[in-house]
Amino acid sequence: MAPTAAALRADPAPDVLSDAAILAATAAIAEGPLAAAAARIDHGEYPLPILGDLGAAGALGAHLDRNGGRFGLAISAMESASRACGATGFLMWAHDVCGLYLEQSGNPALMGAMLDDHARGRTFGGTALSNPMKAFSGIEPLLLKARKVQGGYAVRGNLPWVSHIGRGQYCGAIAGVEGSDGGTSHEIMFLLRCDDRADLRTCPTFSGMEGTSTYGIRLDDYFVPEADLIADPARPFIGRIKAAFILLQTGMALGVSAGAIASMREVAGPLGHVNQFLDDQPDDLEAELEEMRAAILALAQTPYDTSKDYLLSVLDARAQGAEFALRTTQSALLHQGARGYLASAGPQRRIREAHFVAIVTPALKHLRWEMARLSRDVLPASGGAA
Repeated sequence: MAPTAAALRADPAPDVLSDAAILAATAAIAEGPLAAAAARIDHGEYPLPILGDLGAAGALGAHLDRNGGRFGLAISAMESASRACGATGFLMWAHDVCGLYLEQSGNPALMGAMLDDHARGRTFGGTALSNPMKAFSGIEPLLLKARKVQGGYAVRGNLPWVSHIGRGQYCGAIAGVEGSDGGTSHEIMFLLRCDDRADLRTCPTFSGMEGTSTYGIRLDDYFVPEADLIADPARPFIGRIKAAFILLQTGMALGVSAGAIASMREVAGPLGHVNQFLDDQPDDLEAELEEMRAAILALAQTPYDTSKDYLLSVLDARAQGAEFALRTTQSALLHQGARGYLASAGPQRRIREAHFVAIVTPALKHLRWEMARLSRDVLPASGGAA
């Protein structure tokens, strides 16, 4: 029997858990309390208690070097949760990459007790890299600006969409440092603490996945001490973790797709005689999913490979995952018919989740932009990609 989340959280320093134990505990959470809460999370319930249980189960720290660097396991755990609730799978990704920033920073102030608490789901934090990732690809300008001050940096600017944050939480962020000539000399990456120095602004209502605790952030001379620096300069750091950042997202696509295929099988008995005339059938989609999963898990064996060919393979896997999620969720709705079109139906929710997988940074169009640019060796307008 897998250890319970409560028992794991009570142990301050457990041995590294086995893959089987983590996956069993994650599946129990996903199929139990998470599945029961999925509709509420879609409409605005922020599932911090469930995320805490996932952290205690080892599902939020498996990819860290201190736990064996098991990226494939982290992706599989995210798939398990995303099958029940895509929003929670996305929160797991945001939490996972924040842990990645902390550990890979090399900053002792971020790698000790703080990382332990983060990985175990005792504290929570996400990522504010949507704008920087697009800026480094030449798609849009960098929104946060920094100036050097005594003991660190002062940062100002606005970020429109940052998820998995709230008062007392944190996220990884990037700002461009203003040089003496008024231009940007380089960028810094830092831990942005959502205390009273950060103005959190409520976002407009989304069509779904409202429980992701997404805010706009405004900073006005927010002081970043050296103890909170993740990377200075930031571009070499992003270049090193970029593939891992993107690869981890594939767990969402795998899980949402698996959930859609399961909902097709749910109606095979009463509707199979007419559903056989639809283009996509669950057995065929399952075979495609297994092939995609195997390719992703193979890539997960070398997440810090910085070669261009490897990054292209990761970008392609991420794009294929988004396209497959769009296809499987639409097919599931067609298989379920009117019952799947109900506002409360799982197939209806998964369509919105698949749309999110296709637009969250890097969006499908961003992925294709990056693949085309790398294939032609063309530099972006900003002067070079991370």
